[in-house]
Amino acid sequence: MEIGEVGAVDTVPNCYYVDTGMYETPGYGSVYIYDTERPAIIDTGIGTNYEYIIDAIEEVGIAPSELEYILPTHVHLDHAGGAGFLAAETDADVYVHESGVSFLADPGGLWEGTKAAVGNQIQFYTEPKPVPDDRLHSIEDGSTIDLGARTLDVRHAPGHAFHQVVFYDAVSDAVFAADAAGIYAQHVDRVLPTSPPPGFDLEGVIEDARMLQEIDPETICYGHFGPAAADEHLETDIEGITEWVESVA
Repeated sequence: MEIGEVGAVDTVPNCYYVDTGMYETPGYGSVYIYDTERPAIIDTGIGTNYEYIIDAIEEVGIAPSELEYILPTHVHLDHAGGAGFLAAETDADVYVHESGVSFLADPGGLWEGTKAAVGNQIQFYTEPKPVPDDRLHSIEDGSTIDLGARTLDVRHAPGHAFHQVVFYDAVSDAVFAADAAGIYAQHVDRVLPTSPPPGFDLEGVIEDARMLQEIDPETICYGHFGPAAADEHLETDIEGITEWVESVA
């Protein structure tokens, strides 16, 4: 895929994904779009070039005024940096884990923390825009998102970040895995470890991957990047992140 291009998730009806051009790199950041009775997007990109997402929802037939849900999997700016911009451009409300609500209402701390964490890469980011309080809602483990004929089940996955959730579409047997399943390098069909942020918990990361194994989805929709058959990717992720942490230590 090229930056800004929209593709169908073949195993999930009425679901699409767009390459957000994260870090000006194709095949690295994906946002998912549900063209359902109550339309939704999962994740928002880093805020830079959020217009790609607006163009994508219009391309699949959703007017910005028709979008109902903006669903960041967690508040790290590569997943939630565009939330405020997209809320301003649509009529959608933003739903995020209860421990992440305050960060999107007042993202100044996120911005400063991201600058400290990514160094020179901050050139690729845009300072996030707050989400208005009346457009911001909390979700937790066990919550459901009503898309109409389908629902998304919310599972808390705090290993990578305490505010991370994954979404499970039981009808399509697909998990939107955020950073709970590693990074999928689509062009070589390979799973790589996710760079640990502050607060990284190896045991928690492994527990999250085991939780996904218990769900046993047919498809994993990666935030980085795109959908893939689950196959043995979760076990590969567990082995890879464990070996990586051991090597660094």
